[in-house]
Amino acid sequence: MSELTIDRTLADVVTEEPGAARVLEGFGLDYCCGGRRTLADACRREGVDPNRVLDALGDLAPGPEPDWAQMAPEELVDHLETTHHAYLHAELPRLHALVDKVTGVHGGRHAELADVRAAFVALRDDLEPHLRKEESVLFPMIRELATATEPPSFHCGTLANPISVMLAEHDRAGELLATLRRMTATSLPPTVAPATGRSTPDWPSWRPTSTCTSTRRTTCSSPRSSSSSSVGPHRGRDHSGSPT
Repeated sequence: MSELTIDRTLADVVTEEPGAARVLEGFGLDYCCGGRRTLADACRREGVDPNRVLDALGDLAPGPEPDWAQMAPEELVDHLETTHHAYLHAELPRLHALVDKVTGVHGGRHAELADVRAAFVALRDDLEPHLRKEESVLFPMIRELATATEPPSFHCGTLANPISVMLAEHDRAGELLATLRRMTATSLPPTVAPATGRSTPDWPSWRPTSTCTSTRRTTCSSPRSSSSSSVGPHRGRDHSGSPT
């Protein structure tokens, strides 16, 4: 993020750094309908010390990304669950509330917002059960396989079976994200959500985490996976959506 000052508008702050939305929300600063206000003005209205807000925004600098390609299978699924799954568990309800807010305020003048909301609800309805299945079925299987001294027996057969289901669900989520990208890129005027729209995920790059591809690669490289529980030559997709 470029230099922050109290003279920048809330909309500009969130547009440049979507993660700032959560910081502003924490201080009760409305970057949606109040997005044209400067940080100084918004803080004055809410009785908030702007220096505290600036300090919190300054802490948003991202740390180094872990090298997941070098992680052991059990370490990788732990990372996926505590990082990417935790992010979605926190963000999906928050984004749902934002979508409802924008639709409620502007839906009377922009009927297309109802379609955007429907696509987001469908995405959330797909993703949350998907996360639960990974956390309760696929990830425990991978952890067991990674630490087993002999080929384990799974209730669903080989590890390839739940992975094939997860891949199909990833593709479905990708289709819904593509729909959202088309809708929000072509049909929403800037006046609808100058800041709120930028606090939603960056649709072109925000894709379901490639859990299956990552775990499949690491488990297949483990000597313990060369059993009836191994995945086999099943092809998936990487983070860009391209075949791996």
